[in-house]
Amino acid sequence: MTSQTQGIQQLLAAEKKAAEKVAEARKRKARRLKQAKDEATEEIEKYRQERERQFKEFEAKHMGSREGVAAKIDADTRVKLADMDRAIGSRKEPVIREILQYVYNIKPEIHKNYHHKK
Repeated sequence: MTSQTQGIQQLLAAEKKAAEKVAEARKRKARRLKQAKDEATEEIEKYRQERERQFKEFEAKHMGSREGVAAKIDADTRVKLADMDRAIGSRKEPVIREILQYVYNIKPEIHKNYHHKK
């Protein structure tokens, strides 16, 4: 009977040892997964930063800096405003004269729908 009890004890001890090994293996797997996830996150961040840097270089090369674009827009606006001022200056007098002619040359007439009642 003692040999049976000893056998059962050995089986229980072996089972406990196996459960500990399985638990340890699970912990190692979880650590490896976390490490892999951290490494992937770090790699993704490096890739994102590299692509951002490339985009900024591309933008600067093809579009110029934002200040350069703003300066170009301001210069174009000034040119257009100057053109408008010149156009107004050259047409101002004739337009004023024409408007004044309409104001001065009023011909009073009775409207065609007016009927004088006696």
